[in-house]
Amino acid sequence: MDYFPIFMRLQQQSCLIVGGGEVALRKARLLLTAGARLTVVAPTLAPELAAMVAEEQVAHRCSLFSEDLLPGQRLVIAATHDREVNRQVSLAAQALGIPVNVVDDPELCTYITPAIIDRSPLVIAVSTGGGVPVLARLIRARLESMIPSSFGLLARFATSFRERVKARFVNVDERRIFWESVLEGPLAETVMNGDEEQARQQMEARLAQGIDSNTTGAVYLVGAGPGHPDLLTFRALRLMQQADVVLYDNLVAPALLELVRRDAERIYVGKERANHALPQEDINLLMVRLAGEGKRVLRLKGGDPFMFGRGGEEIATLAQYGIPFEVVPGITSASGAAAYAGIPLTHRDYAQSVTFVTGHKKDGSIQLDWQALTRPAQTVVVYMGIATASELCQAFIQHGKAATTPAAVVQWATTVQQRTVTGTLESLPLLIKEYAISSPALIIVGEVVGLAEQLAWYRRCENTAVKILR
Repeated sequence: MDYFPIFMRLQQQSCLIVGGGEVALRKARLLLTAGARLTVVAPTLAPELAAMVAEEQVAHRCSLFSEDLLPGQRLVIAATHDREVNRQVSLAAQALGIPVNVVDDPELCTYITPAIIDRSPLVIAVSTGGGVPVLARLIRARLESMIPSSFGLLARFATSFRERVKARFVNVDERRIFWESVLEGPLAETVMNGDEEQARQQMEARLAQGIDSNTTGAVYLVGAGPGHPDLLTFRALRLMQQADVVLYDNLVAPALLELVRRDAERIYVGKERANHALPQEDINLLMVRLAGEGKRVLRLKGGDPFMFGRGGEEIATLAQYGIPFEVVPGITSASGAAAYAGIPLTHRDYAQSVTFVTGHKKDGSIQLDWQALTRPAQTVVVYMGIATASELCQAFIQHGKAATTPAAVVQWATTVQQRTVTGTLESLPLLIKEYAISSPALIIVGEVVGLAEQLAWYRRCENTAVKILR
């Protein structure tokens, strides 16, 4: 280990930056965030630094560096464009035992400024010892995507109970088990959702019960998005990696399941037309039972749980039984399919509104507001319409939509298996049969479909990416 990692408390501590350019500005922002009393010494200042001085956030010495500026400083940063000046700053600071950083010059540094993930009071630092700062920033960016901003709330909340937990559980192992159950369970989600009052009530109950209590779990209805793993929300990914049990259906792409916690129990509850692995009522009660056993249950649903995903039915049952639950929205299948097929759902020249419908009702019948769906200047997206595509397209035509109206079907949207077939209301049913299109797929009807060939950007290779078929 070339550098010993350490966190310094700089609130109201005097710190000095030598240099007044853009690099000095970046360092000034960091030190001010840490609460330092900052002085900048430089003949001239970058505009934003000058504004900080004018607002009395930063003190300014309009001069060249001199050693008499160093006594009393807690930290020194050299950020000039002159290496000789930076070297003088470094040697003078080291002679006084003051930590010094020379930007982009590790040989002259006694400490390195790392890449920082700030979830105060949780702070994570990443360093390559000054050798490859870009790599440190890339790692920071990856960590930023994995660590929710609300972890700061959780850290503050847990800190406020630290002494009480320590007094309640004298045994170190018991204390660890207790904190793990709190920080990885529904109580933590309550905190990160911003409901601190309810979280405190739950924490008081947990402290009273101890670690052997049978607590109720929770259910998370998570939208898995249209298929591509990169289109998951950060919150969805985090809950997928925490869940004890995962209930998933046939619309969840296999690549998404690989992101679920490895030791989580997986239960397939897929629903296809006329072929349900479990009836909806049984799925609802299964979630109730599993949560009642204290498990964190992930109900993973393709697209968005509230967009033809029966999410409303499921949380109604959970509410009836008093099971804590959370709904995590996902990118809707319609948005994903349209974006990756190059079909804008709205367009000033072609469509000023968009309507989402399902191809069949619970009893299998097709009963839609055809007067509304055949209005001009709108796009209609049909979920679960492949099996009834012929009847749907014929109904559009019978209710006044031109047979030549552009129509498309997008299968396995956003994945490398995606296929886009474009035609018209008259030709689309035959094209679906010709190219053996099956679910998961969406039908899009409207003039915007005519833009697909021009705007389809997601084409990688002939065999595995989007195909515009006619």
